Amino acid sequence: MVTRVPHHSVRPRRRLRLLLASGAAALALAAGSVVPGNPLAPAPSEARADDGKTTLTVAVAQSVDSLSPFLAQRLVSTSIHRLMYDYLTNYDAKDNKAIPGLATAWEPSADKLTWTYTIRSDSKWSDGQQATAEDAAWTFNKMMTDEGAATSNGSFVGNFEKVTAPSKDKLVIKLKEPQATMAALDVPIVPRHVWEKVGDFSKFNNDKDFPVVGNGPFILTDYKVDSFVKLKANKDFWRGSPKFDELVFRYYKDQDAAVAALRKGEVSFVAGSPSLTPAQSASLEKAPDIKVNDAPGRRFFALAVNPGARTKDGQKFGDGHPALLDQKVRHALFMAVDRKTIIDKVFQGHAVEGEGYIPPRFGDYFWKPADGQKLAYDPAKAASLLDEAGYKKNGAGKRVGKDGKPLDFRILCHATDPNDKAIGKYLQEWWGEQGIGLKVDCLDNVSDPWYAGEYDLAFDGWSVNPDPDFVLSIHTCAALPAKAKETAATDNFICDKQYDDLYKKQLAEYDPAKRADLVKQLESRLYDTGYMNVMAYPNAVEAYRTDHIESITTMPSAAGNIYGQDGYWSWWSAVPAAGASSSGSSDSGGSSTGVLVGVGIAVVVLAGGGLLFAMRRRSTAEDRE
Repeated sequence: MVTRVPHHSVRPRRRLRLLLASGAAALALAAGSVVPGNPLAPAPSEARADDGKTTLTVAVAQSVDSLSPFLAQRLVSTSIHRLMYDYLTNYDAKDNKAIPGLATAWEPSADKLTWTYTIRSDSKWSDGQQATAEDAAWTFNKMMTDEGAATSNGSFVGNFEKVTAPSKDKLVIKLKEPQATMAALDVPIVPRHVWEKVGDFSKFNNDKDFPVVGNGPFILTDYKVDSFVKLKANKDFWRGSPKFDELVFRYYKDQDAAVAALRKGEVSFVAGSPSLTPAQSASLEKAPDIKVNDAPGRRFFALAVNPGARTKDGQKFGDGHPALLDQKVRHALFMAVDRKTIIDKVFQGHAVEGEGYIPPRFGDYFWKPADGQKLAYDPAKAASLLDEAGYKKNGAGKRVGKDGKPLDFRILCHATDPNDKAIGKYLQEWWGEQGIGLKVDCLDNVSDPWYAGEYDLAFDGWSVNPDPDFVLSIHTCAALPAKAKETAATDNFICDKQYDDLYKKQLAEYDPAKRADLVKQLESRLYDTGYMNVMAYPNAVEAYRTDHIESITTMPSAAGNIYGQDGYWSWWSAVPAAGASSSGSSDSGGSSTGVLVGVGIAVVVLAGGGLLFAMRRRSTAEDRE
């Protein structure tokens, strides 16, 4: 699954989700330095405090949308699913190559339309039953036949003709057309004997019966909406048990409060929403027993334009501004944005100026617009385009259309993301100079207006996976909703035939170089249409206590992120610091005033208030994986 990244993430299938990995060596961050580690080797014996279990507490600013891997889109949710369930393949922490997961090997037929996976015999579900090829076949078949089960990751199986399990250790997938993502099927495999009892997959959130049966490195044991998610180490995990006994994700709506909790030792790790602000990271740099990790991220930060919300059969809905259907207006808005100022003033250097859709971290797919194609900061050119589009300034300096109505827009802003708010103020200034009004709607819940198509522009973002297929698929016509205002795979209601044709070609291309070229053509087309404009590639800025965590693996291992990885390497590899103790409460719902390493619960911080609905809320800037 991808992880929005999507603000959402890299997605419904989301946000940003894909796979590939291989190799062994990985580096882990130690108390202020990088320490060698191997994410593929069996886990070493875990360090324990004298008075009980070791617990790793993670503070995050995003709420779980669903604990069902068939529905989840947000990064926090899909990250948890990577801990709960195994995938056919995984990503190597060092170089993103495909490595074994539930499958130990995979091989295509001569025409590459039939793929056979060998399923390992040493993976067990947490209720004691063996995980088999039948579980994988059932998972894929359910997604192929049940629209609700295909909500998040349906793009991966859309080209599947037939999936069978001729034996416990053999999975066979027959394709309609070639598919380049067969070593990157980013789909959690679930236990058939548990999930075949589910009725409506579009409503089942997997959040009532604990512990939840899984076969990943951790087992989900408890959950409270907008409060915490608690997991325990799976001692029988085939790759080796995690070193911490418990892992808890705790929600903080206020990022400053989460940082304060880190200082006090109430949490072990802070990811931010989606990252720490420059001021927060600077304040933590010299704090005792705290390590700040600042590395190139896998996310992009973008402006998304409502292209006119519609269903697959063409039914229009929502109230997007009609002026934005004009490419000249869209290009004018983007040319009135000073990206350098955003990097310097908002991100304060903890980001790279945005260009193409895929971040530079993924070098094979990174694309830059040509000089004559680039929508560079040019206020004069922006004004000229607006004039050409028929929106000229009146005597008061306000842009008006031929109908005399002023040109005013709304932009959806995530209330928990300080970058949205800061950039929103700059846009009001820059677009105001063009005679355009802008209302910045900062909401805890942006999902409802987003899915309803009731917005003009929005701050958007995805966490991108090593294989870019998922974040590319969310802009295809096939991703549009079947019904108006319904949750769907689409990110922004884009439907463009030229884009779709290129998407199908890249999916069917097995040659890596040729496929990369097609992906870049896709990025070029998406850029030219002007419905998505990437402003920045933010760094992953996060922090942890070195008196809680001795070492932890980043991805990439040389210089990468800890939270929201394309795998489970960070939390699985984390080693408790020697002598860590706890004076805090082990009540996962309460606020601890002591160190939660030693005894207690590891909590992942979830975001905004409200009930758990399957993808009824749009995540923050780091959505899908």
